[in-house]
Amino acid sequence: MTTPHGPQTALGVRNFPLRGRTFGDLPAFVRNFARVKLAAARVNHESGVLDEVRRDAIVAACEEILDGAHADRFPTPLVQGGGGTTANMNVNEVVAARASVLAGVPVHPNDHVNAAQSTNDTYPTAMALTALELVAGPVTALRELAEAFDRKAVEFAGTPHLGRTCLQDAVSLTAGDTHRAHAAAIRRVADGLDTATAALREVPIGATAVGTGVGAPAGFGDRVTAELAALTGLPLRAAENRFDALSHLDPYAAVAAAGSRAAITMAKIAADIRLLSSGPRGGFGDLTVPAVQAGSSIMPAKVNPVICEYVMQLSHRIRGSALTVDCAVADGELELNVMEPVIVDALTTIFADLTAAAETFARRCVDGLRWDGPHRERNLAGALDRWVELSAAEGYEAATHAVTNGAARA
Repeated sequence: MTTPHGPQTALGVRNFPLRGRTFGDLPAFVRNFARVKLAAARVNHESGVLDEVRRDAIVAACEEILDGAHADRFPTPLVQGGGGTTANMNVNEVVAARASVLAGVPVHPNDHVNAAQSTNDTYPTAMALTALELVAGPVTALRELAEAFDRKAVEFAGTPHLGRTCLQDAVSLTAGDTHRAHAAAIRRVADGLDTATAALREVPIGATAVGTGVGAPAGFGDRVTAELAALTGLPLRAAENRFDALSHLDPYAAVAAAGSRAAITMAKIAADIRLLSSGPRGGFGDLTVPAVQAGSSIMPAKVNPVICEYVMQLSHRIRGSALTVDCAVADGELELNVMEPVIVDALTTIFADLTAAAETFARRCVDGLRWDGPHRERNLAGALDRWVELSAAEGYEAATHAVTNGAARA
Protein backbone atom coordinates (compact mmCIF):
# COMPACT_ATOMS: atom_id res chain seq x y z
CA MET A 1 0.00 0.00 0.00
CA THR A 2 1.57 3.30 -1.11
CA THR A 3 0.16 6.63 -0.06
CA PRO A 4 1.45 9.57 -2.09
CA HIS A 5 2.62 12.81 -0.58
CA GLY A 6 1.37 16.03 -2.12
CA PRO A 7 2.54 19.22 -3.82
CA GLN A 8 3.76 21.04 -0.72
CA THR A 9 5.94 18.07 0.19
CA ALA A 10 7.37 18.03 -3.34
CA LEU A 11 8.16 21.75 -3.10
CA GLY A 12 9.94 21.18 0.20
CA VAL A 13 12.10 18.46 -1.33
CA ARG A 14 12.93 20.79 -4.22
CA ASN A 15 13.61 23.88 -2.11
CA PHE A 16 15.80 22.35 0.61
CA PRO A 17 18.72 20.28 -0.71
CA LEU A 18 19.20 17.27 1.50
CA ARG A 19 22.11 17.66 3.92
CA GLY A 20 21.92 14.87 6.47
CA ARG A 21 18.65 13.45 7.79
CA THR A 22 15.25 13.45 6.18
CA PHE A 23 12.07 13.83 8.20
CA GLY A 24 11.43 10.12 7.63
CA ASP A 25 14.87 9.25 9.02
CA LEU A 26 13.46 10.15 12.43
CA PRO A 27 10.52 7.73 12.78
CA ALA A 28 9.78 8.90 16.32
CA PHE A 29 9.15 12.42 15.02
CA VAL A 30 6.83 11.15 12.27
CA ARG A 31 4.94 9.01 14.80
CA ASN A 32 4.51 11.89 17.23
CA PHE A 33 3.29 14.20 14.49
CA ALA A 34 0.71 11.51 13.63
CA ARG A 35 -0.34 11.40 17.29
CA VAL A 36 -0.93 15.16 17.22
CA LYS A 37 -3.10 14.84 14.09
CA LEU A 38 -5.00 11.89 15.56
CA ALA A 39 -5.71 13.71 18.82
CA ALA A 40 -6.74 16.86 16.97
CA ALA A 41 -9.15 14.92 14.76
CA ARG A 42 -10.91 13.48 17.78
CA VAL A 43 -11.26 16.87 19.46
CA ASN A 44 -12.31 18.54 16.20
CA HIS A 45 -15.14 16.03 15.86
CA GLU A 46 -16.27 16.65 19.45
CA SER A 47 -16.23 20.40 18.65
CA GLY A 48 -18.32 20.02 15.50
CA VAL A 49 -15.41 20.89 13.18
CA LEU A 50 -15.09 17.40 11.60
CA ASP A 51 -17.79 14.96 10.61
CA GLU A 52 -17.61 11.40 11.89
CA VAL A 53 -16.58 9.86 8.56
CA ARG A 54 -13.57 12.14 8.13
CA ARG A 55 -12.63 11.84 11.79
CA ASP A 56 -12.57 8.06 11.59
CA ALA A 57 -10.58 8.13 8.36
CA ILE A 58 -7.98 10.56 9.73
CA VAL A 59 -7.66 8.54 12.93
CA ALA A 60 -7.25 5.30 10.95
CA ALA A 61 -4.62 6.85 8.65
CA CYS A 62 -2.68 8.13 11.66
CA GLU A 63 -2.88 4.72 13.32
CA GLU A 64 -1.39 3.17 10.18
CA ILE A 65 1.53 5.60 10.44
CA LEU A 66 1.94 4.69 14.09
CA ASP A 67 2.14 1.06 13.02
CA GLY A 68 4.97 1.90 10.59
CA ALA A 69 3.03 2.17 7.34
CA HIS A 70 3.79 4.88 4.75
CA ALA A 71 7.30 5.32 6.16
CA ASP A 72 8.67 6.20 2.72
CA ARG A 73 6.28 9.13 2.34
CA PHE A 74 8.27 11.59 4.46
CA PRO A 75 11.19 12.61 2.23
CA THR A 76 11.54 16.26 3.21
CA PRO A 77 14.87 17.30 4.76
CA LEU A 78 14.71 17.42 8.55
CA VAL A 79 16.44 20.82 8.51
CA GLN A 80 14.21 23.17 6.51
CA GLY A 81 13.19 26.80 6.38
CA GLY A 82 9.80 28.03 7.51
CA GLY A 83 9.75 26.76 11.07
CA GLY A 84 8.77 23.24 10.08
CA THR A 85 5.85 24.13 7.78
CA THR A 86 7.09 21.65 5.17
CA ALA A 87 7.12 18.82 7.71
CA ASN A 88 3.64 19.68 8.93
CA MET A 89 2.33 19.83 5.37
CA ASN A 90 4.07 16.54 4.58
CA VAL A 91 2.11 14.87 7.39
CA ASN A 92 -1.11 16.65 6.44
CA GLU A 93 -0.81 15.52 2.81
CA VAL A 94 0.04 11.89 3.58
CA VAL A 95 -2.76 11.59 6.14
CA ALA A 96 -5.26 13.35 3.83
CA ALA A 97 -4.41 11.15 0.85
CA ARG A 98 -4.83 7.94 2.83
CA ALA A 99 -7.89 9.18 4.72
CA SER A 100 -9.58 10.11 1.43
CA VAL A 101 -9.20 6.50 0.29
CA LEU A 102 -10.49 5.13 3.59
CA ALA A 103 -13.42 7.57 3.82
CA GLY A 104 -14.49 7.47 0.19
CA VAL A 105 -14.88 11.26 0.33
CA PRO A 106 -12.27 14.01 -0.10
CA VAL A 107 -10.21 14.77 3.00
CA HIS A 108 -8.30 18.05 2.65
CA PRO A 109 -4.80 18.44 4.14
CA ASN A 110 -5.51 21.91 5.54
CA ASP A 111 -9.27 22.08 6.00
CA HIS A 112 -9.60 18.71 7.70
CA VAL A 113 -6.27 17.20 8.85
CA ASN A 114 -4.85 20.57 9.96
CA ALA A 115 -8.16 21.97 11.24
CA ALA A 116 -7.76 24.27 14.30
CA GLN A 117 -3.99 23.90 14.08
CA SER A 118 -0.91 25.71 12.83
CA THR A 119 2.60 24.50 12.14
CA ASN A 120 3.56 26.88 14.92
CA ASP A 121 1.86 24.77 17.60
CA THR A 122 1.86 21.28 16.04
CA TYR A 123 5.57 21.21 15.21
CA PRO A 124 6.83 22.15 18.71
CA THR A 125 4.30 19.78 20.27
CA ALA A 126 5.51 16.84 18.15
CA MET A 127 9.09 17.99 18.75
CA ALA A 128 8.62 17.89 22.53
CA LEU A 129 7.01 14.44 22.42
CA THR A 130 9.91 13.20 20.30
CA ALA A 131 12.57 14.52 22.66
CA LEU A 132 10.73 12.94 25.61
CA GLU A 133 10.68 9.61 23.76
CA LEU A 134 14.26 9.64 22.50
CA VAL A 135 15.91 10.75 25.74
CA ALA A 136 15.21 7.31 27.21
CA GLY A 137 18.00 5.91 25.02
CA PRO A 138 20.92 7.92 26.42
CA VAL A 139 19.59 7.91 29.98
CA THR A 140 19.36 4.11 29.92
CA ALA A 141 22.82 3.79 28.35
CA LEU A 142 24.40 6.12 30.89
CA ARG A 143 22.88 4.16 33.75
CA GLU A 144 24.23 0.96 32.19
CA LEU A 145 27.68 2.56 32.18
CA ALA A 146 27.32 3.56 35.84
CA GLU A 147 26.45 -0.04 36.69
CA ALA A 148 29.54 -1.26 34.80
CA PHE A 149 31.69 1.02 36.96
CA ASP A 150 29.89 -0.26 40.07
CA ARG A 151 30.88 -3.81 39.14
CA LYS A 152 34.49 -2.77 38.63
CA ALA A 153 34.45 -1.02 42.01
CA VAL A 154 33.49 -4.32 43.64
CA GLU A 155 35.95 -6.35 41.59
CA PHE A 156 38.90 -4.11 42.47
CA ALA A 157 37.75 -2.87 45.87
CA GLY A 158 41.05 -3.84 47.52
CA THR A 159 43.45 -2.98 44.70
CA PRO A 160 45.58 0.07 45.62
CA HIS A 161 47.07 2.46 43.08
CA LEU A 162 48.93 5.75 43.12
CA GLY A 163 46.77 8.84 43.15
CA ARG A 164 47.96 11.90 41.29
CA THR A 165 47.21 15.61 41.53
CA CYS A 166 48.49 18.08 38.92
CA LEU A 167 49.87 14.93 37.20
CA GLN A 168 52.34 14.56 40.08
CA ASP A 169 52.57 11.75 42.64
CA ALA A 170 50.10 12.09 45.51
CA VAL A 171 48.73 9.56 48.01
CA SER A 172 47.26 6.14 47.35
CA LEU A 173 43.66 5.09 46.91
CA THR A 174 41.96 1.95 45.70
CA ALA A 175 40.65 1.18 42.24
CA GLY A 176 37.33 0.65 43.97
CA ASP A 177 37.41 4.28 45.17
CA THR A 178 38.15 5.43 41.62
CA HIS A 179 35.38 3.43 40.00
CA ARG A 180 32.80 4.36 42.63
CA ALA A 181 33.54 7.99 41.78
CA HIS A 182 33.08 7.19 38.08
CA ALA A 183 29.73 5.55 38.78
CA ALA A 184 28.53 8.45 40.91
CA ALA A 185 29.44 11.01 38.25
CA ILE A 186 27.79 9.11 35.41
CA ARG A 187 24.66 8.46 37.44
CA ARG A 188 24.45 12.16 38.31
CA VAL A 189 24.63 13.31 34.69
CA ALA A 190 22.11 10.66 33.63
CA ASP A 191 19.69 11.98 36.25
CA GLY A 192 20.42 15.53 35.11
CA LEU A 193 19.55 14.71 31.51
CA ASP A 194 16.36 12.96 32.55
CA THR A 195 15.35 15.91 34.74
CA ALA A 196 16.11 18.49 32.04
CA THR A 197 13.50 17.03 29.70
CA ALA A 198 10.71 17.33 32.29
CA ALA A 199 9.96 20.90 31.14
CA LEU A 200 9.09 19.54 27.68
CA ARG A 201 5.99 17.86 29.10
CA GLU A 202 4.31 21.27 28.82
CA VAL A 203 3.16 21.45 25.18
CA PRO A 204 1.88 24.44 23.17
CA ILE A 205 -0.85 22.78 21.09
CA GLY A 206 -3.83 25.15 20.90
CA ALA A 207 -1.62 28.22 20.51
CA THR A 208 -2.12 28.13 16.71
CA ALA A 209 -0.17 30.89 14.92
CA VAL A 210 1.19 33.22 17.63
CA GLY A 211 -0.29 32.00 20.93
CA THR A 212 -3.78 33.51 20.80
CA GLY A 213 -5.46 30.29 19.69
CA VAL A 214 -7.14 32.04 16.78
CA GLY A 215 -8.91 29.55 14.50
CA ALA A 216 -9.28 26.87 17.19
CA PRO A 217 -12.42 26.04 19.21
CA ALA A 218 -12.53 27.01 22.88
CA GLY A 219 -10.60 24.57 25.03
CA PHE A 220 -9.03 22.88 22.01
CA GLY A 221 -5.46 22.89 23.37
CA ASP A 222 -6.37 21.45 26.76
CA ARG A 223 -8.46 18.70 25.21
CA VAL A 224 -5.84 17.74 22.61
CA THR A 225 -3.19 17.68 25.35
CA ALA A 226 -5.35 15.27 27.36
CA GLU A 227 -5.72 13.04 24.28
CA LEU A 228 -1.95 13.10 23.73
CA ALA A 229 -1.32 12.22 27.37
CA ALA A 230 -3.57 9.17 26.93
CA LEU A 231 -1.87 8.20 23.65
CA THR A 232 1.69 8.52 24.98
CA GLY A 233 1.29 7.64 28.64
CA LEU A 234 3.20 10.82 29.51
CA PRO A 235 2.09 13.34 32.17
CA LEU A 236 1.58 16.11 29.64
CA ARG A 237 -0.01 19.47 30.37
CA ALA A 238 -0.99 22.41 28.23
CA ALA A 239 1.52 25.26 28.24
CA GLU A 240 0.67 27.75 30.96
CA ASN A 241 1.69 30.63 28.69
CA ARG A 242 1.39 29.71 25.03
CA PHE A 243 2.94 32.97 23.86
CA ASP A 244 6.05 32.09 25.83
CA ALA A 245 5.99 28.49 24.57
CA LEU A 246 6.12 29.58 20.92
CA SER A 247 8.61 32.40 21.36
CA HIS A 248 11.16 31.01 23.81
CA LEU A 249 12.80 27.60 23.42
CA ASP A 250 15.28 27.81 26.30
CA PRO A 251 14.09 24.45 27.72
CA TYR A 252 15.80 22.84 24.70
CA ALA A 253 19.01 24.68 25.51
CA ALA A 254 18.80 23.17 28.99
CA VAL A 255 18.37 19.67 27.53
CA ALA A 256 21.30 20.19 25.17
CA ALA A 257 23.43 21.51 28.04
CA ALA A 258 22.57 18.44 30.11
CA GLY A 259 23.60 16.24 27.19
CA SER A 260 26.84 18.17 26.80
CA ARG A 261 27.55 17.85 30.53
CA ALA A 262 27.05 14.09 30.31
CA ALA A 263 29.40 13.91 27.33
CA ILE A 264 32.06 16.01 29.05
CA THR A 265 31.92 13.87 32.18
CA MET A 266 32.08 10.62 30.24
CA ALA A 267 34.96 11.92 28.09
CA LYS A 268 36.91 13.04 31.17
CA ILE A 269 36.65 9.54 32.63
CA ALA A 270 37.62 8.00 29.27
CA ALA A 271 40.64 10.32 29.08
CA ASP A 272 41.71 9.31 32.60
CA ILE A 273 41.47 5.62 31.76
CA ARG A 274 43.41 6.27 28.55
CA LEU A 275 46.16 8.00 30.56
CA LEU A 276 46.29 5.33 33.27
CA SER A 277 46.65 2.65 30.59
CA SER A 278 49.44 4.48 28.75
CA GLY A 279 52.59 2.51 28.03
CA PRO A 280 52.98 -0.33 28.57
CA ARG A 281 56.67 0.50 29.01
CA GLY A 282 56.96 4.25 28.74
CA GLY A 283 53.68 5.39 30.31
CA PHE A 284 51.69 5.19 33.55
CA GLY A 285 50.92 1.50 33.06
CA ASP A 286 48.54 1.25 36.01
CA LEU A 287 45.74 -0.58 34.25
CA THR A 288 45.07 -2.47 31.03
CA VAL A 289 42.27 -1.73 28.58
CA PRO A 290 40.82 -4.52 26.42
CA ALA A 291 42.67 -5.14 23.17
CA VAL A 292 39.68 -4.84 20.85
CA GLN A 293 41.65 -4.38 17.61
CA ALA A 294 45.13 -3.88 16.22
CA GLY A 295 46.70 -0.64 17.40
CA SER A 296 48.95 -0.02 14.44
CA SER A 297 49.36 -0.94 10.81
CA ILE A 298 53.16 -0.82 11.16
CA MET A 299 53.99 -1.56 14.83
CA PRO A 300 53.19 -5.18 15.75
CA ALA A 301 51.38 -6.00 19.00
CA LYS A 302 50.52 -2.36 19.72
CA VAL A 303 47.29 -1.83 21.67
CA ASN A 304 45.54 1.53 21.52
CA PRO A 305 42.76 2.79 23.83
CA VAL A 306 40.44 3.10 20.84
CA ILE A 307 37.18 2.93 22.78
CA CYS A 308 38.27 5.75 25.08
CA GLU A 309 39.19 7.80 22.03
CA TYR A 310 35.84 7.03 20.41
CA VAL A 311 34.03 8.30 23.52
CA MET A 312 36.16 11.45 23.55
CA GLN A 313 35.49 12.20 19.87
CA LEU A 314 31.74 11.72 20.23
CA SER A 315 31.85 14.16 23.14
CA HIS A 316 33.30 16.77 20.80
CA ARG A 317 30.41 16.32 18.37
CA ILE A 318 27.87 16.40 21.18
CA ARG A 319 29.29 19.66 22.49
CA GLY A 320 29.18 21.12 18.99
CA SER A 321 25.56 20.05 18.64
CA ALA A 322 24.75 21.65 21.99
CA LEU A 323 26.24 24.90 20.71
CA THR A 324 24.01 24.59 17.64
CA VAL A 325 20.98 24.38 19.93
CA ASP A 326 22.15 27.44 21.87
CA CYS A 327 22.52 29.44 18.64
CA ALA A 328 19.11 28.33 17.39
CA VAL A 329 17.41 29.20 20.69
CA ALA A 330 19.02 32.63 20.61
CA ASP A 331 17.88 33.29 17.03
CA GLY A 332 14.15 33.20 17.75
CA GLU A 333 12.45 36.47 16.82
CA LEU A 334 9.37 38.13 18.24
CA GLU A 335 6.41 35.70 18.51
CA LEU A 336 8.01 32.58 17.05
CA ASN A 337 11.31 30.72 16.94
CA VAL A 338 11.52 29.24 13.44
CA MET A 339 14.86 27.51 14.13
CA GLU A 340 13.14 24.43 15.58
CA PRO A 341 14.17 22.04 12.76
CA VAL A 342 17.89 22.43 13.44
CA ILE A 343 17.21 21.99 17.16
CA VAL A 344 15.49 18.65 16.43
CA ASP A 345 18.43 17.61 14.25
CA ALA A 346 21.04 18.62 16.86
CA LEU A 347 19.19 16.93 19.73
CA THR A 348 18.90 13.76 17.65
CA THR A 349 22.69 13.79 17.25
CA ILE A 350 23.22 14.45 20.95
CA PHE A 351 20.96 11.60 22.03
CA ALA A 352 22.32 9.13 19.46
CA ASP A 353 25.97 9.94 20.23
CA LEU A 354 25.45 9.77 23.99
CA THR A 355 23.80 6.38 23.63
CA ALA A 356 26.54 5.02 21.37
CA ALA A 357 29.32 6.39 23.57
CA ALA A 358 27.91 5.10 26.85
CA GLU A 359 26.96 1.64 25.55
CA THR A 360 30.29 1.13 23.76
CA PHE A 361 32.31 2.43 26.69
CA ALA A 362 30.54 0.06 29.08
CA ARG A 363 30.55 -3.05 26.91
CA ARG A 364 33.82 -2.74 24.97
CA CYS A 365 36.08 -1.11 27.55
CA VAL A 366 34.91 -0.85 31.16
CA ASP A 367 33.67 -4.44 31.40
CA GLY A 368 37.15 -5.66 30.41
CA LEU A 369 39.33 -3.27 32.42
CA ARG A 370 42.04 -4.88 34.55
CA TRP A 371 44.20 -3.21 37.16
CA ASP A 372 47.18 -5.35 36.24
CA GLY A 373 49.31 -2.73 34.52
CA PRO A 374 53.07 -3.38 34.49
CA HIS A 375 53.88 -0.29 36.57
CA ARG A 376 51.04 -0.18 39.10
CA GLU A 377 53.01 -1.61 42.01
CA ARG A 378 56.17 0.33 41.17
CA ASN A 379 54.18 3.57 40.90
CA LEU A 380 52.41 2.80 44.16
CA ALA A 381 55.77 2.74 45.93
CA GLY A 382 56.05 6.47 45.28
CA ALA A 383 52.83 7.30 47.15
CA LEU A 384 53.18 10.08 49.73
CA ASP A 385 50.93 8.54 52.38
CA ARG A 386 53.66 8.15 54.99
CA TRP A 387 54.82 11.73 54.53
CA VAL A 388 51.28 13.06 54.95
CA GLU A 389 50.98 11.03 58.14
CA LEU A 390 54.35 12.38 59.32
CA SER A 391 53.20 15.93 58.59
CA ALA A 392 50.06 15.39 60.65
CA ALA A 393 52.12 14.01 63.53
CA GLU A 394 55.23 16.23 63.49
CA GLY A 395 54.39 19.22 61.32
CA TYR A 396 54.68 20.21 57.68
CA GLU A 397 58.26 21.56 57.90
CA ALA A 398 59.63 18.43 59.56
CA ALA A 399 57.91 16.22 57.00
CA THR A 400 59.22 18.35 54.14
CA HIS A 401 62.76 18.05 55.52
CA ALA A 402 62.37 14.29 55.80
CA VAL A 403 61.05 13.99 52.23
CA THR A 404 63.88 16.16 50.89
CA ASN A 405 66.59 14.22 52.71
CA GLY A 406 65.05 10.93 51.66
CA ALA A 407 64.99 12.03 48.04
CA ALA A 408 68.60 13.19 48.24
CA ARG A 409 69.76 9.87 49.64
CA ALA A 410 67.85 8.04 46.93
